[in-house]
Amino acid sequence: MCCFRASNNIDGPSVWQVTKPIGHAEEPHWDGRKNILYFVNIPAGEVYAYHYHSEILKKITLNGNVSPVVPSRRNPNLLLVGVNRSIVAVEWDGKNKLGDRAVLTTVSKQFPGSRFNDGKADKQGRLWWGTIGVEINLVVNPDQAFLYKITKHNIRDPTIAISHVTNSNGLAWNKANDKFYYIDTPTLKVVEYDYSDENGTISGGRTAFDLNDYKTNITGLPDGMTIDDEDNLYVALYGGGAIIKVDPKTGKLLNVIAIPSRDVTSVMFGGPNLDILFVTTSKVSLTPKELLQWPAAGSVFAVKNLNAKGLPAFTADIIDSIPSRGCGNH
Repeated sequence: MCCFRASNNIDGPSVWQVTKPIGHAEEPHWDGRKNILYFVNIPAGEVYAYHYHSEILKKITLNGNVSPVVPSRRNPNLLLVGVNRSIVAVEWDGKNKLGDRAVLTTVSKQFPGSRFNDGKADKQGRLWWGTIGVEINLVVNPDQAFLYKITKHNIRDPTIAISHVTNSNGLAWNKANDKFYYIDTPTLKVVEYDYSDENGTISGGRTAFDLNDYKTNITGLPDGMTIDDEDNLYVALYGGGAIIKVDPKTGKLLNVIAIPSRDVTSVMFGGPNLDILFVTTSKVSLTPKELLQWPAAGSVFAVKNLNAKGLPAFTADIIDSIPSRGCGNH
């Protein structure tokens, strides 16, 4: 597909459009076992599988707002998907028809209009999934969301890791796996926590990067996030038409990578060598006039020639197969 130069340097990053405009693409997850990039189209209830080598794109449709999607550790054909406020186990090989499904748990019952938003698995296979508060006329009610920690032992009653959240978004762990980075979008900050992999707990909390310090030359809101093997963070800017690369140790902005879509939603390193930065974008908030300005909005892009490599995405160790009891279509 199309290639867009992201830098005036001919040897610098190049941005390739790898899918057609989809809608509100989000939550990319690279599964190196299959060389598949999973992602979702939240309001349409669609889960996509982009097959890297063949460039084939497949999808399934669930009933509700879907996000995030994380494959299972021991069963590559089992996906854990957020559907509204529920975690749903889904059997799908990324190619053929949708198999069995089961609702594993439902969270945030005190805020029925909220939903899951961003989430990943940690090294031990625990899920760290956050919600977004109730949205009214595109405005999110504050303090109606949480970041949850879900394990195989607490699946029925997930632990709240962070409360009083508005829009739980990007998260990442450093290479040493002793720091956890987190974004609550309206704060415009990336917060660094001390992280215990053994216990699956976070503590402390300091501002690692503050977008307020760069508002004179950067627009947009911090959305999804990933990290490279040198512990630099890559943050999608919703409304900013770019990804920013930042050093969380110093709080410095290292690079701005332009993306041919105004609303950039999330990022994830992938490809066989983990040296391609996949980028999801949205078109759902654009007017017809703005769509003329951003014709590729809503597509998934691949940023190449970054001279960086990512860390492998972790898989979920929650269940190995669809439970035999309590199953239900969703």
